[in-house]
Amino acid sequence: MAQQEVQNGGGAETKEVSFTAVKPQLVVEATKAGDAISFYKAAFGAEEVSRSLHPKRKADQEVPLILSAQLLLGGTTILISDGPDDSGAPVKAAGAGCVLCLETDDVEAAVAKAVAAGAVSEAEIADGDGSACCGGGVGKLKDPYGFTWNICSPAAATGAETC
Repeated sequence: MAQQEVQNGGGAETKEVSFTAVKPQLVVEATKAGDAISFYKAAFGAEEVSRSLHPKRKADQEVPLILSAQLLLGGTTILISDGPDDSGAPVKAAGAGCVLCLETDDVEAAVAKAVAAGAVSEAEIADGDGSACCGGGVGKLKDPYGFTWNICSPAAATGAETC
């Protein structure tokens, strides 16, 4: 648990802080969040729970920017957002350094479904080595927005330790 020191009249007391969830937020190139949401639904069976649009988007612009869309995927919430459209920041590199791991009992079918939806398989399905979050078979994909996904069989099914 995270701890925070609080100053109280010269003395410090330690206060326990706990978290209830971790919600990864994937930021994609401006105006592509809607497409990304459709992809995650088609490829991984994600369910869209909510969507917030940018309130200051100009009326003459066709596609509203998505501030945040909440998706439910494998019992976990992920957030999808459009990157800023006027900052000049290169959002294309946003997927670098981020790997998301999905566990399933049928790795081959999950990889095939994601590829059919537009993902690119980066390697043949391989036997897991028990590292990362993958215990058994693992397929590595790159989605159309630059994010890497490992599709794995559950570590518990193979006796491997989870991360």
